[in-house]
Amino acid sequence: MPLRLNIRRKLTSRSDRVKSVDVHPDEPWMLCSLYNGHVHLWNFQTQTLLKTFEVTELPVRSSKFIARKQWIVCGSDDLNVRVFNYNTMEKIKTFEAHSDYLRCVAVHPQLPYVVTCSDDMTIKIWDWEKNWECKQMYEGHSHYVMQVVFNPKDPNTFASASLDRTIKVWGLNSPNPHFTLEGHEKGVNCIDYFSGGDKPYLISGADDKTVKVWDYQARTCVQTLSDHSHNVSCVAFHPDLPLIITGSEDGAVRIFHSNTFNLENTLNYGMERVWSIACKKGSNRVALGYDDGSVMIKLGKEQPVASMDQGGKIIWAKHNEIQMVNVKSAQGEIQDGERLPLVVKELGNCEIYPQKLKHDPKGRVAVVCGDGEYIIYTALAWRNKSFGNAMDVVWAHNGDYATREGPSKVKLYRDFKERQTLSISYTVDAIYGGAMLGCRSGQDFIFFYDWESGSPVRRIDVNVRNVFWSESSQLCAIASDTSMFVLKHDKDAVVQYLEQGGDDEDGCEGAFEPVYEVQERISTGKWLGDCFVYTNGNDRLNYCVGGEVQTLHHLDRRMYLLGYMAKENRLYLIDKEFNIVSFELLLSVLEYKTCIVRRDFETAASILPSIPSDHRNKVARFLEAQGLKEEALQIATDPDYRFELAVGLGKLEECYAIVKESESDTKWKQLGDLVLAAGNFELAIECLSRAKDHSAQLLLYSCQGDYDGMRQLAKDSADAGRTNIAFLCNFLLGDKMECLNLLCATGRIPEAAFFARTYLPSQVTKMVDLWKEDLKGINEKAAESLSDPVSYPNLFPDFDLGLIAEHNFNQERRPAAPRGLPPAIQGEQPGYCRVIS
Repeated sequence: MPLRLNIRRKLTSRSDRVKSVDVHPDEPWMLCSLYNGHVHLWNFQTQTLLKTFEVTELPVRSSKFIARKQWIVCGSDDLNVRVFNYNTMEKIKTFEAHSDYLRCVAVHPQLPYVVTCSDDMTIKIWDWEKNWECKQMYEGHSHYVMQVVFNPKDPNTFASASLDRTIKVWGLNSPNPHFTLEGHEKGVNCIDYFSGGDKPYLISGADDKTVKVWDYQARTCVQTLSDHSHNVSCVAFHPDLPLIITGSEDGAVRIFHSNTFNLENTLNYGMERVWSIACKKGSNRVALGYDDGSVMIKLGKEQPVASMDQGGKIIWAKHNEIQMVNVKSAQGEIQDGERLPLVVKELGNCEIYPQKLKHDPKGRVAVVCGDGEYIIYTALAWRNKSFGNAMDVVWAHNGDYATREGPSKVKLYRDFKERQTLSISYTVDAIYGGAMLGCRSGQDFIFFYDWESGSPVRRIDVNVRNVFWSESSQLCAIASDTSMFVLKHDKDAVVQYLEQGGDDEDGCEGAFEPVYEVQERISTGKWLGDCFVYTNGNDRLNYCVGGEVQTLHHLDRRMYLLGYMAKENRLYLIDKEFNIVSFELLLSVLEYKTCIVRRDFETAASILPSIPSDHRNKVARFLEAQGLKEEALQIATDPDYRFELAVGLGKLEECYAIVKESESDTKWKQLGDLVLAAGNFELAIECLSRAKDHSAQLLLYSCQGDYDGMRQLAKDSADAGRTNIAFLCNFLLGDKMECLNLLCATGRIPEAAFFARTYLPSQVTKMVDLWKEDLKGINEKAAESLSDPVSYPNLFPDFDLGLIAEHNFNQERRPAAPRGLPPAIQGEQPGYCRVIS
């Protein structure tokens, strides 16, 4: 049965002929060697060209990353090997390696060696730690040597492909080949080693249009693939998937199953001949080089095949190998997001290539699906319990399971025995387990069935990616490409519908009731009571209760949710490298929120004391989202948030108490505005004073005619440097001398002179003298042109009347000072100015 991998094109770049491609082991980079002598470095995630290396004017036939040195090494038709630093683009080394075109370069996985092969029929090893000296030369081929590849299982050996129709296997320390594989009728262009499992396989492609799979231990041909119609130019064993990928000058890329050797898929992107294939270990991405450019494709999903039971045991599949870890065995304090140091236990091998693995609800057995078959194993001993043909297997809450054998064949099982075959009139491309069996038909709809009777219950027209049921079977989350819909399941309505015969076309209308929708793309998820925890497409770990979404953590890489341990209050996640990490999620918080959603306030109140204080603010925000601001105010601990809630509730006294503790000018101002709007002028004055809002105080005191407040405000604003407010306060108070002092103190001498001319004629002489002194530093002639009214009365007619008016005004004003206070200038003689003197 086929693997049915979803293949998506992630990058297409048009360029000159691409003779080789390579993928960086750590970064999302693809290296392309071009026939025009350039080398391109692409970021296949952002689809941007990062750098271009102008290597030579002749074709560059091969280039590879040396990641541990941050280099790229290139071999070209000008007979030279060139090494560049891919960060700085600095040329590290250039040397002539062969006497004819270089066909391929290969980098040793551990040692500081680079192997080159050439049309001069030789192979050479170069040691970069010894200034790129030639460590060994291999001769034995009688035609061009097209490619060399190191054996990943034994890096001391490597194989070479030649147009002399042979494949030779060599050792690092011997100039003679260990053995030769013969069988192709024409020249061999490409080879690759199988890196997974125990099979000692080597694959080759040749100009006889065939691909051969060799057992290099038995030195025999295992299989010949004759699907291409032209020369086979590149071959690759995928390092993680059971796939053989081949490319040909017929423009086609063919994908074969490496176990069955069946053709899985054929790709043709219309870019002419295929020249190179590169796979990235630990990734499902594959790079392809063509005549017209390069392509990056993604095969299937990168989500690890893993499952966790309720006891903390995690089973995963690496290739055909099954391994287990126990999260309870983690020693020491667990830090959020840190990789857990777990001991891996080997359970055994799986007879099929696992694409899905899932524990049953009780964790006693686990089912593995792949290659169109399924096998159910005991979870601890990993013994075969049952098997059969199926594309999918899903579990019911009671331990029953269902299989999808074909597009319209779904069977129900109990105790590992077939119980019923569903009657389905549409195409089913996926099934989902849980409280009810879900059968999806393409992107159109999902139909839910009753596990016991196998009767159809309800059709829902929605594009489904996944279905998640809560353990209570009351809630169901349906994840689509863009949203998650949470539905409430009515068991009683379903029972009544089935008892009545249930023959409606769309099923029981009362089976589900929409509760809420979340506009997010769900990657993996799990119900914890009425709380749905999930990872989304933006690599965030969120949870949702009652439609309110909260982010637990921003993940630094793509991770997948495994399970939750209630006793440890921790969530467990896995990444594609099978690293297990954990995050704290308090069960008491989830239970409290669940009670709030159910409006069970009595139970919620009993749970509240068990919630730590550092989690109270998050709980309070949840309460606010549920419309319970009073309750949120009672449990919130953050002063800013408590103030915000108190303001929203209009509790001014509570606001006053909160602000008095935190002493924030901004909050005093906000509270002052609120109490002023409420007409509480006394409290408003205190708040505005504490907030140092002098402008608002000026407005309030002037409206009330508050002499004492205005006097204090004049002093406070002057001390704070708010001289404009201080000036206006003194002016309203009638303290003209203080206004004059403020003008002088702030260097505004001309304004002071004009102010004195209008309101304090007795101070004009002093002001003019100050003005002259100030102006001399700028323009002495202009300073001399200033005239004193006392010295030049002819220029200032009736000036003496102004002096008389000032004297009379001061005499009349003294006894009229408000509230018995002494006059503003008592004890001061006319003409006296503190600042001036």
